[in-house]
Amino acid sequence: MTPLNTPTPPAPRFATDLITFYHPDFWELDSANALRDWAFAAPDTFWLRVMDASAEAGITGLELTFAPGDIDSALRAFGSAASFRRELAARGLSVVSAFVAGSDAPDWRQDGDLPAIVADAERRAAFLAEAGAELLVTGLPMRTTFGTRPPFFADAAYMMRMADIAHMVGEAVSRYGVKLAFHTESNSTLWYERDIDLFMALTDPRYVWLCPDSCHIALGGGDPVAVARRHSPRIALAHWKDAVRPIDVELTIDETVFAQQQPYMTELGTGIVDWRGWADAMSGTPGAGIVLVELDEAADPVAALRAGRAVVEVARAGEAAGDRAAHVERQGRA
Repeated sequence: MTPLNTPTPPAPRFATDLITFYHPDFWELDSANALRDWAFAAPDTFWLRVMDASAEAGITGLELTFAPGDIDSALRAFGSAASFRRELAARGLSVVSAFVAGSDAPDWRQDGDLPAIVADAERRAAFLAEAGAELLVTGLPMRTTFGTRPPFFADAAYMMRMADIAHMVGEAVSRYGVKLAFHTESNSTLWYERDIDLFMALTDPRYVWLCPDSCHIALGGGDPVAVARRHSPRIALAHWKDAVRPIDVELTIDETVFAQQQPYMTELGTGIVDWRGWADAMSGTPGAGIVLVELDEAADPVAALRAGRAVVEVARAGEAAGDRAAHVERQGRA
């Protein structure tokens, strides 16, 4: 029997999406609208507190998202992507990605919007390149409320249109050294396992990547680990988030749908996601070097992020121990 000498995988960088910091209680404000208004008026103060809290939680990477933690806010606060990058670096932080929210970008469903869609993505990619990041994360349009007439179908024809747009956008941002990755948002047309498999089959892996969200896949009744394993070569980044249970009712898909989904989400380690299996699947992906812990609107983001990191570390340790045990068993049979 040969001696066991399995190298320990390098520790990943921990990151989070800015939505983690959007709970009004963290800012001693009484509503999300009050937070947006205050942060718009004082973007520098907003960003400095986010940076300090991230560093305190042991987070080194940030994913920008919709306001107030968006690209425009960073530019108002620091004047340029380069200045923003320097402020982050002074605290041991960096931008890893930017998320494109549907309400904050041209509508992919509207015919004739392709030039605007591409131009919007290029603007974001130029910022990311200057800020030192390489990932633009977006999603596919939302479904319509079940029972709406006329009905909307996320069928093959629809997915082919989305794939065509994705190719154009992915090629455009690639010229900036940025990858385009698609997020598996609940109640979107990239939610169910079937949606993900179909869209990935229709898109070119050179230009289209995947950003699976463990929570959202589980909310759709899917198996996040199985999805990650099937598509591991194309996972550029993943959102590590837990779910209470699959969404068991038909939600009204309008501007309130994200709030309707929140009761089904929970902090890492308190829900149904198989974290050891997820960690194992993630370890072999191109995005393995970053663990993005996402916690929608945490009232105490520092404590929540520390707790999430602890769950990840236990899962990764368990996955590594499993690998070593399997290695010993194989050697014993040899």
